[in-house]
Formats: sequence, structure tokens, C-alpha cells
Amino acid sequence: MEAFNLEEHSHRRYNPLTGSWVQVSPHRAKRPWQGQVEKVTEVIRPKYDVKCYLCPGNTRANGEKNPNYQDTYAFNNDFAALQPGIPKGKIQEDDLFMAISERGLCRVICFSPRHDLTIPEMDIASIKKVVDLWVTEYQKLGELDFINYVQIFENKGAIMGCSNPHPHGQIWAQETIPDEPQKKTIQLQKYFKKYGRSLLGDYLTKELEKQERILFEDKHFVGLIPFWAVWPFEAMLISKRHVSSLLELSEEEKTGLAEAYKKLTVMYDNLFQTSFAYSGGIHQAPTDGKEHTEWHLHMCFYPPLLRSATVKKFMVGYEMLANPQRDITPEQAANMLRALPTRHYKSG
Repeated sequence: MEAFNLEEHSHRRYNPLTGSWVQVSPHRAKRPWQGQVEKVTEVIRPKYDVKCYLCPGNTRANGEKNPNYQDTYAFNNDFAALQPGIPKGKIQEDDLFMAISERGLCRVICFSPRHDLTIPEMDIASIKKVVDLWVTEYQKLGELDFINYVQIFENKGAIMGCSNPHPHGQIWAQETIPDEPQKKTIQLQKYFKKYGRSLLGDYLTKELEKQERILFEDKHFVGLIPFWAVWPFEAMLISKRHVSSLLELSEEEKTGLAEAYKKLTVMYDNLFQTSFAYSGGIHQAPTDGKEHTEWHLHMCFYPPLLRSATVKKFMVGYEMLANPQRDITPEQAANMLRALPTRHYKSG
């Protein structure tokens, strides 16, 4: 009888970080992709846009004026989804109708004063300043007595809901540990309690031995396609040293994170020679005052592009009603990204 083969036969892959599964159907895409691979005409943005509410010196929607910042800049989101001053309260009619107040803060992080840049087009020193600001914001927000989790993230591209192309990210800090970090906290705690080691540390060791899904390995960070990836070119940056949060990184490791951030996003842009859309963010220890030795700092990237600069992956049908599914295997995705030039396609 034919032997089971991950590259040929449909199967499910387990995500030990969340306890969830993904359906993989490699027989539906024997080749990396099929059909047209077209380039899109990119809009050339100016270095400064007088109409941009994130550019230095411009007035934002709430009437406040940005300073003439020279590198990074952070401010409270003018349209914050979470607010600090709401009254505490809850509604619970029975086990079926429940709601509880949620306090929090939302911050905007401008990565650069340049309107025309993105992370893969910035230099390492400038990206390092973004990492430094993440550290400052994580510490400052996490010290507030009502903040138990700080979620740092970036939405890049209009198809990911980014309303302004100026290079920026966001931070949402709130009372409750959100669902995804909470799932990971539970799974990481289980593993650490059983083995006394970091789940991601052990996973990274085995991935480095296999070399099947590794995109790059630097001194401090590794870029890879996770074995359980859902999105076609989903990726992770994992710290080689077991640290629970940004606060534990050395200066050299912060630079290492900046270098890894750039390397991965250059790969993304080069894949279809377009400004590659994604949602990316940092998962790290909650700020709930508890010791979280089980946590291992990592950054997740979820890009929607599938076959070209315009063909996207959507969660529909089976994926919305049952569980996520993918055709291109993580191993194929890793091979495709590894084979790309390391220089950004715009640099010539």
C-alpha cells in the first residue's frame, strides 16, 4: 500500500501554540502556483504628503498637530477602539447574555517621517528605533495597573484594513488577555510545566535540525514558515534565546530583531514584486503582574497574497464553518521565499 506523504496526501497539522488544527491539501497544488502571475502598477508616493494625518507637522482629524519628528513618533489613537475612562460594569441576564466593560488604550506608532517608505525599504538603524519604541511603549503601558496585555501590531496594505499608507503600526493595551495570546499562554504553560523548557525553544531547535521551513538564521533570531501555518506565506520570527518579552532583549538582540524584520519583509516584497500586504505582530508575556517564564517572544506574520500581487487567499466556506485549509504546503512556501534575492526589488 502507498505510504503516507506530507507533500502528496491531504492531512491535518497541529498547532501546539494554540491547540488548533489546519487542513492541508497538497494534491490540489502540485506546483507552487498556477495561472497568471502579473505585476501591478504601484503608486509612487511622495516623501511628504500634505494631506497625510501621520506626516510630520500635519494636523490630525482631532485638530492636534504632529511635531516635526525626525525618526519615530507615538500618540494616542484619535479613533481608539479602547478607552481608559469608561465605567466598570457588566450585564449578565443568564448564561446566554453576558457583557463586561473593557478598559484600554490605543496608540499609533509612526515608523518614519518619510511617507514613501515601508519597513523593507528602511535601513536597519531606523527599524531599530521602531523596536526601541516598542520596548518603551510595552513597558510604559504594561505598568498601568489596569493593563494586563499589550498587543503590538502592524497592518500593511489596504487589503489588510490599513487606511493610511504612511509607515506605521498600532498598540492596543487592555484589561483582558485577548483570545489568541490567552490560548498561547495556556499551551505554553502546559508544556513548560511538563518539560521545564520553552515550547518554542524546543520547536526552534528541531526546525533548525530539519532545515525544511527555515527562511534564515541569524545570531539572535530565526525566520521560518511554521509547520502549522494557515496563510500561504505565514511566517514567524523567533528569538533564539528564551526571553519572555521585549524588555529582556539586549541592545544587540534588538538590532537582531530589526534585521530579521527587514529580511522577512524584503522576501515578501520580492515574491511578487509588490508592496506585500500583511498583518504582523508581537506575541509576548502578559503584563498582569504574574511571572511568565513559559512565554517565548515571537513575531507572527499573516499575509493574504496567494498566487500573485492581486490573487488573495480568503477564509470562506469550509474554513469559516469547519477549520482553516491550505493547498501550498509550508515547505513549498519556505522554498519559494528562500530562493528570492536578498536585495529589495526596487533597489535595482
